[in-house]
Amino acid sequence: MISLLKARERLLNLTPLLSSSIRRRLSSNPSYSYEDTRGSDVFIHPSAVVHPNAVIGKGVSVGPYCTVGSSVKLGNGCKLYPSSHIFGNTELGESCVLMTGAVVGDELPGSTVIGGNNIIGHHAVVGVKCQDLKYKYGDECFLCIGSNNEIREFCSIHRSSKASDKTVIGDNNLIMGSCHIAHDCKIGDRNIFANNTLLAGHVIVEDYTHTAGATVVHQFCHIGSFSFIGGGSVVSQDVPKYMMVTGERAELRGLNLEGLRRNGFTMSEMKSLRAAYRKIFMSTETSSLEERLTKMEHNQELYSVPAVGSMLHSIRDSFAEGRRGICKFRQWLDS
Repeated sequence: MISLLKARERLLNLTPLLSSSIRRRLSSNPSYSYEDTRGSDVFIHPSAVVHPNAVIGKGVSVGPYCTVGSSVKLGNGCKLYPSSHIFGNTELGESCVLMTGAVVGDELPGSTVIGGNNIIGHHAVVGVKCQDLKYKYGDECFLCIGSNNEIREFCSIHRSSKASDKTVIGDNNLIMGSCHIAHDCKIGDRNIFANNTLLAGHVIVEDYTHTAGATVVHQFCHIGSFSFIGGGSVVSQDVPKYMMVTGERAELRGLNLEGLRRNGFTMSEMKSLRAAYRKIFMSTETSSLEERLTKMEHNQELYSVPAVGSMLHSIRDSFAEGRRGICKFRQWLDS
């Protein structure tokens, strides 16, 4: 530190050779602080830049070369590994961890709010401006993330594209390396996105879904609960609840029976779902999909099963105005 100050003095002596703006920057006080007044249980490394207006909770650890902006709020027990940065109106709940190189928040109107016990992986970028050309600079934009999520290395999660909307992620999600969640997406709870899963704007993902690696989802698509998307799939239409899809233009491939079993569905429920699926998508009748759905709704034995009713509602909702319909089924296309 002493040698650094001597070097600054020598530079200041070169008055004729330096512009006034450079001189002002050199003469300003260093931004390093070796003594933190926030409490003995807070550790801030001397090389970290922490704005005095930032709100720092108890037991927070800020590592070397980190940056904490003026409007940041860090909950109790947060840990920032070296060279991680938090900007803008950003709030982290208790016990969050930012790994090396992670960037959270942006100097934009609006906010990024993250719940407790989240892990933001190495070089992940969370809560920055969206890539939607319709976004007007200066408009408020928002990102809300729940608790107990693991967001792995090199992921990118963007704020909303307009003040009237939010990008939302729920609780207990695993978002593996290099995934992208675009503006205005709505992600539920307990989802698993494998590496390089890419969600375009306004995608809705419900709960307990699983995407395999390199999955791409078109904007405005809906992914139903307990569904599975095979690796390398391009999803351009909705995936109804409980179903499995795969393909370069993803097609229905049956029910996600293994996912249902792992999540506690009974054999009776799965048997009813299989029977309903066959009657809708594998029927030898020449009737239309609408007629098959109507017929299934009048089948009291199957329709009285809550899971079957939920699946039918999910299919019907996909054909509402403004929705994209469901992924096609090979036999249905051939009929």
